[in-house]
Amino acid sequence: MKRVILFASLTIAALSLSGCNTVEGVGKDIKSAGKAIESGANGAK
Repeated sequence: MKRVILFASLTIAALSLSGCNTVEGVGKDIKSAGKAIESGANGAK
């Protein structure tokens, strides 16, 4: 579980540091972060 939280935190930090210029870009970043978290959670099962 700690790995999932760490991975999610690092992913979110990376996405926020990469910068989004538009609202659409923010939505895409949030969507990709969600997929990464879901993937990490599925891998931890």
